[in-house]
Amino acid sequence: MRTVGEFYKGQSIFITGGTGFIGKVLIEKLLRCCPGIKCMYLLVRPKKGQAAEERIQDMIQSQVFQCLKKDQPDFGDKLVPIGGDLCEDEIGISQCDQQTLRDNVTVVFHCAATIRFDEPLKRALKMNVIAVKNMINLAKTIQNLEVFIHISTAYAHCDRDHIEEMIYPSQHDPYKVIAASEWMDDEMMDKITPNLIGKKPNTYTFTKQLAENLLIKEGAGMNIAIVRPSIVGAAWKEPIAGWIDNMNGPGGLYIAAGKGLLKTMLASSEAIADIIPVDFPVNMIISVGW
Repeated sequence: MRTVGEFYKGQSIFITGGTGFIGKVLIEKLLRCCPGIKCMYLLVRPKKGQAAEERIQDMIQSQVFQCLKKDQPDFGDKLVPIGGDLCEDEIGISQCDQQTLRDNVTVVFHCAATIRFDEPLKRALKMNVIAVKNMINLAKTIQNLEVFIHISTAYAHCDRDHIEEMIYPSQHDPYKVIAASEWMDDEMMDKITPNLIGKKPNTYTFTKQLAENLLIKEGAGMNIAIVRPSIVGAAWKEPIAGWIDNMNGPGGLYIAAGKGLLKTMLASSEAIADIIPVDFPVNMIISVGW
């Protein structure tokens, strides 16, 4: 059996969400531990006047790539920007770039999503469900695709006491929810959101479950893996112990407590903090592809 490094040798990888927290660590780990990778195509949305190329150049200046730079100073040459936007038709990718992906990609990591709990349902559907459908449609046209890895969340099924490695049916048909969102305006969608999400605490967990259900239908016959991390926190060991690039969730608590700003907080002594260091799910994501 091939090792993980041997599997990824010569592979051309397409990653969405590469500029995000998990995405950066995934890119760094793959390039550092699997130097035989041919190239990485990164879906990047132009933002604040910056083109996709500029955003990637800014990203590789991050501290997370320090160790990689020492061993592979030219690692940036393997990163190929693909301009796009999850909220647009065909993910906003040009026909030329789509053809490039069809001809070259062998592994897809779909990490991009909105993780805002209070995201309006219409936008959450676009980014977390419709985008998955568009990604699968693109993946079906890739000539030599070996595997499609989708990053979901352990909380996609948070209304269950126990979760196994299976796809649980959603309360609503994802196709019908998408169809409704196409003719309803924002105000109407906001009004029906509480009834739609039911026991789900927010639109994030609701759309993530819909995405899983849609994925297995649209991707029937394909090699697809779903990874469900819980709350992702600072790195344990790799690439830098304690590294984090945001103050979301527990990160903000760590910083506030460490700086002495947060001295006490109200919490349940019986609550379980499902926090996992980012290097754990990233290692899992890479291994699942193998």
